[in-house]
Amino acid sequence: MAMLEFIPQLGRRALQTVPGLGAASRFLLSSLLSVFNRHFSFQQLFRQIYGFGVRSLILMVVAAFFTGMVLGFQGYYALVRFGATSALGTLIALSLLRELGPVLTALLFAGRAGSALTAEISSMKATEQLSAMEMMAVNPLAWVVAPRIWAGIISVPILCAIFDLVGIFGGYLISVPVLGVDGGTFWAQMQSNVTFSGDILTGLFKALCFGVVVTWIAAWKGYTARPTAEGVGNATTLSVVTASLTVLGLDFILTALLFS
Repeated sequence: MAMLEFIPQLGRRALQTVPGLGAASRFLLSSLLSVFNRHFSFQQLFRQIYGFGVRSLILMVVAAFFTGMVLGFQGYYALVRFGATSALGTLIALSLLRELGPVLTALLFAGRAGSALTAEISSMKATEQLSAMEMMAVNPLAWVVAPRIWAGIISVPILCAIFDLVGIFGGYLISVPVLGVDGGTFWAQMQSNVTFSGDILTGLFKALCFGVVVTWIAAWKGYTARPTAEGVGNATTLSVVTASLTVLGLDFILTALLFS
């Protein structure tokens, strides 16, 4: 009986989810196309790129540096058993370029910038700033939402590229001066095994997809939040959780499609 009750509940949940996904998709498409709206401000776009990208830079650099160092340590002690420490540079580079760089960048971006984006938009809704814009014939999607979504889409791949470079540098500092791996071999193996289109561009494409998803979820949760103080807090928390889980799930799908 419990199973018979569970199946209809699952069906109802699915039917309730589909309209929400449709509304969220229309929201994203309208926001992206608002770049052609007369209310879209490139000054706002550059301001948001500074807020999302530049202000997240220190967090990304520190996280990338220690991630690269950990990869160097773990990779060395795994490869030294087989006498394959010459492949350490390749291991660090491919791990960062293909997987850790895009995923960790997106997760850190969701926690730092995504939460701020949701809180800002939901606060504007709670204080009726969005309603005031509509009353003044100003499109809130073009003025508020679109610059923030485009800023996130632009910022995440750039932050990912910086994350990869700093991570590889951190791995080099541990591998060569500390662990004694030959520096020439470290770079030569990396150069011969890492491809621009197959590894670097693919990782940046994943970061681009994650940037779209994270900013989309953050903006949507803020735009549809309940206009109360509690609603702002709940929307911010739900935004980070949903974006993080979506990034991890999407990472599996993209990895299966791009590297199969």
